[in-house]
Amino acid sequence: MKMEKLSIQEEEVMRCVWQLGRCTIKGVVEQLPQPTPPYTTVASIIGNLKRKGYVAAQRKGNGFEYEPVVKEKDYKRYFVSGFVRDYFKNSFRDMVSFFAQEEKISSDELKDIIAEIESGDVSGA
Repeated sequence: MKMEKLSIQEEEVMRCVWQLGRCTIKGVVEQLPQPTPPYTTVASIIGNLKRKGYVAAQRKGNGFEYEPVVKEKDYKRYFVSGFVRDYFKNSFRDMVSFFAQEEKISSDELKDIIAEIESGDVSGA
């Protein structure tokens, strides 16, 4: 399945939808960090997410409830793989090396990751 990349605002709203599961626009607005965007802005963003196939809408009373169609894990997998392909010649090793050289990840963190991988206890938040 080809996914359309989300804007920063769309990702922020989609994270709320993933966290809430079935939700309303009002519920998403309440979940967003301060200062919250106007209701109409969130409604527009959710409309875009629906058009892009990320959420589905069901009529509930006078309004709608929304639920995720795309799983967060699938979104992350799709776009991280593309990021690694486009910026690191499809090498996760090169990516990790880059972040280590830029001091974005410490050797202790790398050791923890290796231990998790070896133990099979990789949660993948």
